[in-house]
Amino acid sequence: MTGAAAFERYVGIDYSGAETPTSSLKGLRVYVAQQGIAPSELPPPPSPRKYWTRRGIAEWLLELLAEPAPTLVGIDHAFSFPIRYFETHHLEPDWSSFLKDFRTHWPTDGDNIDVDCVRDGFAGDGAARMGSAKWRRVTETLCKAKSVFHFDVPGSVAKSTHAGLPWLLLLREQLGSQLHFWPFDGWAIPRGHSAIAEVYPSLWSKALPREDRTPDQHDAYAVTAMLERLDRSGDIAKLWEPALTPQERAVAQVEGWILGVMPTTGGSR
Repeated sequence: MTGAAAFERYVGIDYSGAETPTSSLKGLRVYVAQQGIAPSELPPPPSPRKYWTRRGIAEWLLELLAEPAPTLVGIDHAFSFPIRYFETHHLEPDWSSFLKDFRTHWPTDGDNIDVDCVRDGFAGDGAARMGSAKWRRVTETLCKAKSVFHFDVPGSVAKSTHAGLPWLLLLREQLGSQLHFWPFDGWAIPRGHSAIAEVYPSLWSKALPREDRTPDQHDAYAVTAMLERLDRSGDIAKLWEPALTPQERAVAQVEGWILGVMPTTGGSR
C-alpha cells in the first residue's frame, strides 16, 4: 500500500496476562489516534473497575472493528507459536486451526481462569500443549525477543500471549473477512479493510519523549503514534513486506511476525 494513508484510525494496546480476563489491570492500556491527531488514552467504559479488563478490550474491539472506518490495531503479544510447536504436537500449519486448538487446551478467556490455572493443571489441558523456552519464532530470533514459552522472567510476553490468543480467535470468528490479521491473511492489506498486527513497543518507544506517562502508557502511546506516522508517510509499506527468504516467509505465515522487525533488526525484549 502506497500513496495516501490507508487507515483512518490507529489503536495501540499494551497488553497484560495477569490475573483473570475480568480483572481490572493497571497494565492494560489503550491509546487511539486519527490522522493528524495526537494519540490519547482511552479509558474503559464507566464501571466500578478503574482499568481495562481483557474481556472488555476484546468486546470494545469487536464494536470498533465492525464499523466501516479502516482501523489499524497493534497489540504487544505474540499471535502464534514457533513452527517447532506445530511439529511437536503434530498440528496442521494453519493459523486458524492453531487458535482453535489452543483455545481448547488453554481456555484462558474463562471468567475465573488465569494462565497459571492452566499451567498448574486446574483448568484446560495445558500439559498437552506445552512448549520449550528454547523455541523461538524467526521474528523473535531477529530482534532477540524472549520465547513465547519463557515464563516468570522480567520482560516476558509468555503470559500475555497465552492470555491473549483466545481473544484473537473471538475477533476472527466474529468479524471474519472484515478484519485482516497480518500476515496470516496475507502480507498485503486490501484498501478499505481494518487490520490487526503484533507489535513490539521497544522498537519505537525510545524514539518518543515519555513525558508524564507510565511505562505501560508510553508503550501503548508509542505504538499508536508510530502506526499513524508510518501510515501517513507511506513508510509502513516497507514494514508490510520485510525482505525475507521464501522459506522464512512461508514459516512466518504460520508463526506470525512482529511489525517493524526487519532482517537487520536488533534489540532486546
